[in-house]
Order: sequence, then structure tokens, then C-alpha cells
Amino acid sequence: MAVRIEITSPELLGFALQQGRLVRGTSQRQLADQLGIGQKWVWEMENGKPGLLMERLFAMLEATGVRLWAEIDESVLDDDVSTAHEDGMEGCDG
Repeated sequence: MAVRIEITSPELLGFALQQGRLVRGTSQRQLADQLGIGQKWVWEMENGKPGLLMERLFAMLEATGVRLWAEIDESVLDDDVSTAHEDGMEGCDG
């Protein structure tokens, strides 16, 4: 089952990004290395650090009536459940 959340603030965007990373079992450092950025930047994004870009983005969304949604990829969740079953973990539905 996919998880979907309406993104109405930098904090909610950060939360969604964090949850996506955690579902994949990736650390902040691993994600930072994969993207070629510093871990501090990943931490700041996940914590909804205010900044000019975020302020303008959410102001534009509000002004234009555009709604932004985030969804954790269902296939990734299904792959994790399948892997858990193969590993013999209990309590997995899939």
C-alpha cells in the first residue's frame, strides 16, 4: 500500500522525503553520497529548513491554488515486503 500526503509546508515535504528514505533503508549519509551532496543538506531538507526557495515555492502554490502531493512508490514498498518474506521475517503482509 502506498503512502500519500499533501505537501503544504517545507516541514511536510521534509517529512515525506525522510519517510521515503527510511522505507528504502538508506541513511542520510548514503543518500547524500548517492546525490553528491553533503549530509547536512539532506538533514536540512528533511527538517524543513526555511529558505527563500521554499518560501517562494509554497507562496506560489497557495497563490495559484495548486496542490502538491507526495507518494512513496508502491513498487518500492512491495519489493521491501517481498524481500522481508524471502528473509523469513514475520508480520509482513503482501
